[in-house]
Amino acid sequence: MEDMPTFQRALKRCWSTFHPLLGVGFCAVLVAFYVSFYYNVILAWALYYLGSSISAELPWMHCNNSWNTEQCWELRSLNETNRSMSLVLNETLKNSKHTPAFEFFHRAVLEMQWSDGLHEMGYPKWQLVVCLILIYCLLYVSLFKGVKSSGKVVWVTATMPYVVLSILLVRGLMLPGALGGISYYLQPELSKLKETQVWVDAAVQIFYSVGAGFGVHLSYASYNTFHNNCYRDCIITTVVNCFTSFFSGFVIFTYLGYMSHKQGVDIKYVATEGPGLVFQVYPEAVATLPGSHLWSVLFFFMLIMLGVDSAMGGLECVITGLMDEFSSFFRQRKYAREIFTLIVILTSFSVALINVTPGGIYMFHLFDTYSAGISLLCSALFEAIAVSWFYGLDRLTQDVEAMLGMKPGIYWRVCWKFISPSFIVCVVMFGLLYHQPLVYNDYSYPNWAEWVGWSLALSSIMMIPLGAIIQLCKTPGSFKERVALSISPVEEHEEIRRSKLVRRFRAKHWFYI
Repeated sequence: MEDMPTFQRALKRCWSTFHPLLGVGFCAVLVAFYVSFYYNVILAWALYYLGSSISAELPWMHCNNSWNTEQCWELRSLNETNRSMSLVLNETLKNSKHTPAFEFFHRAVLEMQWSDGLHEMGYPKWQLVVCLILIYCLLYVSLFKGVKSSGKVVWVTATMPYVVLSILLVRGLMLPGALGGISYYLQPELSKLKETQVWVDAAVQIFYSVGAGFGVHLSYASYNTFHNNCYRDCIITTVVNCFTSFFSGFVIFTYLGYMSHKQGVDIKYVATEGPGLVFQVYPEAVATLPGSHLWSVLFFFMLIMLGVDSAMGGLECVITGLMDEFSSFFRQRKYAREIFTLIVILTSFSVALINVTPGGIYMFHLFDTYSAGISLLCSALFEAIAVSWFYGLDRLTQDVEAMLGMKPGIYWRVCWKFISPSFIVCVVMFGLLYHQPLVYNDYSYPNWAEWVGWSLALSSIMMIPLGAIIQLCKTPGSFKERVALSISPVEEHEEIRRSKLVRRFRAKHWFYI
């Protein structure tokens, strides 16, 4: 919340208010850009599934397709006799048999059978390339006019998923075993809270889902009027995000409960993480329902709408941030927004192509792990430090009062200055201390791939100290004067030069709450 009232202006230029953390803007832009390299590939997979759903028979229903192997195993329904044996049977089949949905995703869509790792990438699958082109075309049409175009698209992408989710939930609740799935969903394993990786993953996920650290909210806030009620907007955004996550969990677990009941196994053997939940478990569940084509089309259409909405925010961060920073260059050129948006889209698309090769899933997992993990948390951390410590809670409080007519309470001020930064620091430290070697299924990534991943993460994080060093070197005067001017907002520079009074050299500034 502390970002939006401070910067109801552009993402990247807002950091020039206090120069030492100018690189935070570049860090946020890079993180958002890196995410687009692989996030939009998920939308291409969803579009491929959507197209596959419009066929005489869903291709992940049977094992009689050209891509299926002898390990493919169809599970229709279990009677009461073999239901009692199902747990043992499932454990036996778990490592040796695959469902049609599993083989469709891994062999028909990803074509992983043609690659053993990053050393064997192969050529892009043309069907996925076409899907990727269509997704990027949709993003370009949504973004090339700025909020004039994206503001219209978001009315569909933000509201349609709730309609589809509601329809899917009603249908799911009619299935046998649905209540068992919901019961499992509402009974958390509290012992998992002892695992540090759970906290790291949860922190990254919440930052990811609300767009914190990406600069998404700063980009959109730059279009707000000065007196826009950003406090209300932040509360609504947070509540709606939590509600959506909780509500979608009900939808997913009704179908997981149904699959658990149908297979006669514990739900923990049905639930998976990552792309497998969306592209294996759910398609397998809807394939057993009457009118399976309709439910499949609805689900993947909803997935695309949700994904496009999120992808628009990330790319808008990149486009708005860079165009505002180099506004003097873009202002002199006709169709600057349209052309620059096209350049960003084409660059992202070119890199994303590597993820639609037979070995692309390994690169996808590498991007997913390193592009917006620790780097995203660092971006959010230094945003909090920039606003609460360098800019100062006293000035932030005055800004909020000028915009909203009220001062933020002590709860918000303590959270902004102490609790939020401390929590992020702890999460980052635990994430680094308990980092595990990268593995995807049975494939262990080579050391050079780990180095590539960390280089990707550090390339965005390094923008923060690099920006501080550059600004310190560019500032005229003695070393003390450079530091004084660098850690002070531009509006105070004239006063500092005239009176030599530096507020940030006083303890009062740093300890104000």
